[in-house]
Amino acid sequence: MQIATAETWYETRRVGDDITYIGEPFIKEFYRCNIWHVRGRDRDMLVDSGMGVVSLREYVPVVTEKTCVCVASHTHFDHIGCHHEFEERVVHRDEVDLLAAPTRLNTLAEPYVTDDIFTKLPPGAYSSAEYAVNSAPATRIVDDGDVIDLGDRVFEVIHTPGHSPGGIALWEKASGILFSGDLVYDGPLIEDLFHSDMNDYVASMKRLLDVPVRVVHGGHFPSYDGARHREIIRAWLDEKTG
Repeated sequence: MQIATAETWYETRRVGDDITYIGEPFIKEFYRCNIWHVRGRDRDMLVDSGMGVVSLREYVPVVTEKTCVCVASHTHFDHIGCHHEFEERVVHRDEVDLLAAPTRLNTLAEPYVTDDIFTKLPPGAYSSAEYAVNSAPATRIVDDGDVIDLGDRVFEVIHTPGHSPGGIALWEKASGILFSGDLVYDGPLIEDLFHSDMNDYVASMKRLLDVPVRVVHGGHFPSYDGARHREIIRAWLDEKTG
């Protein structure tokens, strides 16, 4: 398999609302985390940080423009790989231990990280068998209802367990923007991981159904509007609960 260069590992795209999508194009779509950079007046916010096989801070200049708080929607390997590069790190209290002491098993690197998830391998002395997430102890622990204040923008933390115990969504009421993590996105949803819980998943989906979203930026796959959001959740609930 070909090996990518560090300079081409990331791609960026402005998506409106002072938000930039950051992606890792050589990871196959199912495994590729959406990284979201949000500009604020006083500081910026990064929602998730990818696999960590190439430095975000070195190769994606937008994340260094000002102080940037790095939020974990949850602590699976594809979402927290570069968290250690940021001084401010936020996670829900139910996954504090995972962010501080990640292992191949508790981040799901085992069994998911193999050469087969790539179309080009990461640069350098990369080995899928030895891949691991760096420890990145939280500097702030959040609960449901807490807010992340960027000065001119405020995002409410919505605890959305189900996919994982400490999964969160981030809701900006003023703009109708929801960052939904891996609880809901426009692709195959994962409900059967070692710490998934179907009862929690159903409750979280019912809760997000009622949020009056304008646009949803999920943890994977393309973003979508409020109508599609309700369609995805209703279809999922019909399938899972009858």
